[in-house]
Amino acid sequence: MKIAIFTDTYTPDVNGVAKTLARFTTFLKNKAIEFRVFVPKSSQENQVQDQIHAYPSLPFLLYPECRLAFPNLAEIKAELNEFNPDIIHVATPFSMGLAGLHFSKKLNIPIVGSYHTDFDKYLEHYNLQVFTFVLWKYLKWFHQPLEKIFVPSQDTKARLKKYQFKNLAIWPRGVDRSIFHPNHRTDQVRQKYQINEKYILLYVGRLAPEKDVMILPEIAAQLPPHLKDNVHWLIVGDGPLKANLAKVAPSNMTFTGFLAAEQLAQAYATADLFVFPSASETFGNVVLESLACGVPVIGANVGGVRTIIQHNQTGILCQEKNSHQFVCAIVRMLSDPQLRVTMAEAGIKYAQSQSWEQIFQRLLQDYRMVLTKNDYETKLA
Repeated sequence: MKIAIFTDTYTPDVNGVAKTLARFTTFLKNKAIEFRVFVPKSSQENQVQDQIHAYPSLPFLLYPECRLAFPNLAEIKAELNEFNPDIIHVATPFSMGLAGLHFSKKLNIPIVGSYHTDFDKYLEHYNLQVFTFVLWKYLKWFHQPLEKIFVPSQDTKARLKKYQFKNLAIWPRGVDRSIFHPNHRTDQVRQKYQINEKYILLYVGRLAPEKDVMILPEIAAQLPPHLKDNVHWLIVGDGPLKANLAKVAPSNMTFTGFLAAEQLAQAYATADLFVFPSASETFGNVVLESLACGVPVIGANVGGVRTIIQHNQTGILCQEKNSHQFVCAIVRMLSDPQLRVTMAEAGIKYAQSQSWEQIFQRLLQDYRMVLTKNDYETKLA
């Protein structure tokens, strides 16, 4: 099988889509499966590989980690003709995705795609709801030709069904257990960030409106005095709200910026709780990473997060934007060490069942089903 992937974000970009695709292409390479990836040139250096074709780009206004590329269509066509892929996978609906859609039709190559981001929720956070109707009309048009649309969770699948999307299939996310595990717990995290408080409350993710991060100082302020002085907030990530968040953050809230894999795993494993208020996740990779490191999660009861967290078993689900419920959940968890231990064990067990190998093998199986269907229809014709 030869696979051509078109995406508007790819490593070294730091987001769930880019990381997932990077893992997938590593898997393909290890399995000696040929592939080509057509991507925007990153603000950082793209990986120099024969399989990667990068084109000039600008950051996308609502989501700078996705970029709007200016693809060289003649060059892409020549590469596709030489490579002769069996299938095209479009991972995003912007310029590179449109190029994939165009060449699928022009060169008669079967096409599938994946839906990773609820952009309509982004519009809400940026006060651009007036464009919601146009956005959904475009997304339906873009995805209509796809023979399979891979979504990360049952929640996303149900949501897209309401908008009459067809050919939906689940493509969940896994976790790299060689990186994310409880053995990364270390005093180095406390020493590095000068943390003396008893408990560490962790957030990992983009610091942007769609992640609801401005609720974190509210939660911190509402904690009862006996806990407020005994917790330290560790905020991992970067984004457009970092400066605003830092202005209203309490003195016991530390901003680390982005952390590389091992440092990130150490932050997870050393924390006592992972607090994740985002209501815009189609999956929530960071939630699974936290569970793999043995840290229970307090998250919003919406989107992909609620398909990962088993309420009262691996964490607690709270009503989105409800700071009081988040406070109550934190108080309950920090007041009951045995509950945290029980939830940690259950979270590790669940995360260990989410193998990237099995997930990618299933994706290849879905590709083969599409190709088999096309072969059958060609014979009938």
